[in-house]
Amino acid sequence: MRSNGHVRFIRVSSQLQMRVVGAITGAVLLWVLMLGWMIVSQAIDLYDQASLLEREAAVATAESRVAQYRSGLGNVANDLAKRQDFIERSVQGAIGPLPKATRSGTVSDSSEEAGKTVRKVSMALPEATGLAKVEARQLAFIEAMTRYADARSARAESAIRRLGLNPQTVTAADRSAMGGPLIPLVTGPGNSLDPRFARFGASLAHMSAMEQALVRIPNTLPANMDYISSGFGYRVDPFTGGGAFHAGLDFRGPIGAPILAAAAGTVSFTGVKQGYGNCVEISHGNGLLTRYAHMSQIAVRIGEVVRPGRKIGAIGSTGRSTGPHLHFEVRIADRPVDPRPFLEAMPHVFKEANTGRGYRRPVNRAG
Repeated sequence: MRSNGHVRFIRVSSQLQMRVVGAITGAVLLWVLMLGWMIVSQAIDLYDQASLLEREAAVATAESRVAQYRSGLGNVANDLAKRQDFIERSVQGAIGPLPKATRSGTVSDSSEEAGKTVRKVSMALPEATGLAKVEARQLAFIEAMTRYADARSARAESAIRRLGLNPQTVTAADRSAMGGPLIPLVTGPGNSLDPRFARFGASLAHMSAMEQALVRIPNTLPANMDYISSGFGYRVDPFTGGGAFHAGLDFRGPIGAPILAAAAGTVSFTGVKQGYGNCVEISHGNGLLTRYAHMSQIAVRIGEVVRPGRKIGAIGSTGRSTGPHLHFEVRIADRPVDPRPFLEAMPHVFKEANTGRGYRRPVNRAG
């Protein structure tokens, strides 16, 4: 510094210099921190504002969708009602009027409870009334179908009993060769199955088992019945002249006359059996078997599935035979039973059982 024409120097100690530099540096750092905090705060405010806007937009979208669903429930219910109309009319057109609930019936009747549900829904959520009504119709329909299946099962079961057979025996399920992936049936949330739908499934399965068993019982004449040369049971043996047991019926006929399958089944044997000559056996399931013997021709193969009235061969005189005829047997669990009651009763039994629809009328005579 200058003083009276002289230049004088002020000596500043190094310690003071360090303090000044530190103070300046601190001030700059504080300013930088304050500026950074302002920037971060602005960013946070902008982010919060954007999030709020997004949440408001999401709420607005959800509310608008709910409004759209509510306004559209009526149309959805109308569409479902039309589909239910189509289902009911199609089914009834194929099988006839469905049975109504009876006091002695074994099927539940949900109509009263379903009516209460419709009224409650109408008060609590009016826009869903149409859906509740469709649900009530659906339950009523499934219960009517269950009664229909039970009625058909009862007719088939009665027909089987009239033939002297135990329905439970001829419909016993063979589980020795069954399998496949598990595909559960569900009708509600949590993989639940409504008991009314479970009951319907059980009734359908029982109906199917009974009707299949009935169709597989001998119901078709295996040959022309104009002349039965030998009946079932005791007879005088044509070769020895002594008493003997005859395990079937003998249908006399010309060589080459057709032999027909007496019931639906699977061919389990073709070939020669001692005493029987050329022979065919058809398995009808659950231990029921028919045997055709003394044939001049075999027209089927092992494993072939045949229907009632299908030609399986021709009358002959092979084996232990005195002349051309068909020896016909019916066996249950390898025990021979008299075929005559089946062949004589089945046309009438089938005619009565056919009132429930779903049956094929048996062939009565060989061509």
